[in-house]
Amino acid sequence: MSGTVALDADLLQRLQSVSFPTIGHFLEDGFLDSGIRSLLENVHVVGRAVTVRVGGADAFATNQGLALVGPGDVLVIETGGDVRHAPVGAVTACAAQTAGAAGIVVDGVVTDIVELRDAGLPVFARGTSVLTAKRVADAGSAVNVPVVCGGVTVNPGDVVMADDNGVLVLTPAEAAAIVDKALASDLAEPEILARIRSGESIASVLPQG
Repeated sequence: MSGTVALDADLLQRLQSVSFPTIGHFLEDGFLDSGIRSLLENVHVVGRAVTVRVGGADAFATNQGLALVGPGDVLVIETGGDVRHAPVGAVTACAAQTAGAAGIVVDGVVTDIVELRDAGLPVFARGTSVLTAKRVADAGSAVNVPVVCGGVTVNPGDVVMADDNGVLVLTPAEAAAIVDKALASDLAEPEILARIRSGESIASVLPQG
């Protein structure tokens, strides 16, 4: 295991229930670049970050990160801007899934897309490639350290929230501070939709300033 503190079970349950775009109504920071997208459909991931910094297309770094992954964790990989070499493929995803990972987030590309989709483990990346990482160690690689993924600093133990819309990373304290407000907004939405569908004027339903 990574050694970072497990996420509070009650917080996890509440985050599993919230619509992540609702959080976007209240916060501006923590949202990864929109180029990092889900490669599967209909996914909703909440988990604790286990981080990897891959230097020089170093395949060993990802393997070392996988050794730290436990149930419910999300492997978050920084590639240093490398969008050519894929650090994740069928074997990597299988190892993560077997360890109980909730998903993988890569600021770069992945490979074996058909196998990844068949496996069903949520994977978020900028795209795919047939060029893969190499079995060559690089001094710039590290595991369980702060990484930058999609323009956001991700620390080991942060909360990763990801779905078909994108990826959000917050500290546990930040997530706890916003989740109830977001849940309340979600509960109010069905009534708003019903009023709009009933023909009520937009000006009377939606805030106008």
